[in-house]
Amino acid sequence: MPVTVLLVDDEPLVRAGLRAVLDAQPDIEVVGEAADGASVVPLVRQLRPDVVAMDVRMPLLDGIEATRAVLRTVDSPPKILVVTTFENDEYVYQALRAGADGFLLKRARPSEIVHAVRLVAEGETLLFPAAVRALAAEYGNRQARAVLKQAALTEREEAVLRAMARGLTNVEIAKELIVGTETVKSHVSAILGKLGARDRTQAVITAYESGFVAPA
Repeated sequence: MPVTVLLVDDEPLVRAGLRAVLDAQPDIEVVGEAADGASVVPLVRQLRPDVVAMDVRMPLLDGIEATRAVLRTVDSPPKILVVTTFENDEYVYQALRAGADGFLLKRARPSEIVHAVRLVAEGETLLFPAAVRALAAEYGNRQARAVLKQAALTEREEAVLRAMARGLTNVEIAKELIVGTETVKSHVSAILGKLGARDRTQAVITAYESGFVAPA
């Protein structure tokens, strides 16, 4: 089954470009488009896409609120890939905090766009550029520090979380730590559970906000 994608952007040319790139792949299918975040929830319920490629800045309902609405009201919600012009946009960071799963620049090369959709669909990793990591560190807060302290991660779990924060996949983490992929998956699940994180993105945000990991 192909990865199904819903495109959400107020610029028709952006949607057309993304559709052309994604529909050219045998394992990806664009199933719908929306020009504003207000249309996202009904379309997600109707089309059940695997991934929503979501512009973060839109005139009526922005990508942050649209992300919150999807995660709050849709059962088994899709993965959400934030698409934007500027990597250091605070809107991007807020969308990630709201529950988005990854990040993509509009100027990305076609191969990078395809790769991002596949990665987010798999749920194994996230796209978390240096500029957004720096924003997360700037938003450091006591709550994140308390959550991490209370989690009492093991030494190996801490190593896995640091690798996750660098954007490594489970396979890449396994190679780096010289363990099996299934072992890494078990550690990731334990980390998410201990941190009370919905997914890898939320765990990494906690890692940066708490100061456990510092942006390079």
